[in-house]
Amino acid sequence: MKAVIQRVTSAKVEAEGQITGQIRNGFLILLGVCENDTEKECKLLSDKIAKMRIFCDENDKMNLSLLDFKDSDEPYCVLVVSQFTLCANVRHGNRPDFFGAAKPDKAVPLYEQFMKNLSDDYGLRVEHGIFGADMKVSLLNDGPVTIIVDTDDLKK
Repeated sequence: MKAVIQRVTSAKVEAEGQITGQIRNGFLILLGVCENDTEKECKLLSDKIAKMRIFCDENDKMNLSLLDFKDSDEPYCVLVVSQFTLCANVRHGNRPDFFGAAKPDKAVPLYEQFMKNLSDDYGLRVEHGIFGADMKVSLLNDGPVTIIVDTDDLKK
């Protein structure tokens, strides 16, 4: 699995002119499910993201995670948007191929499991887009802070 994590002060996703997910402070996560991904990668990635310390503490050091804000007056949230293009192969030519992206019958359950892990295992509020839809994503990146995580790198 591949994820682009953006620390945001606001983000929303629209499909067919309707807002399907919207958050204030937290993470916008663009999530790519690749052909060889399993529930193991799903768990590995959700654990890593929930505990990722990229929010600033009182000393302006990136030392806090989503979990540190879980019980605050305005808990930090997650907006997850499916993004099969993260699995693109750009090694040859100028036109990416997407053969490495999981087909919907495999990708949808893992996408849903990823969100369920964040919600059930960590008590985070999770908003989302619509899998496979043409979506418009708006965000205000805070920092800017953008982190790319590939579960293949976490297994080494």
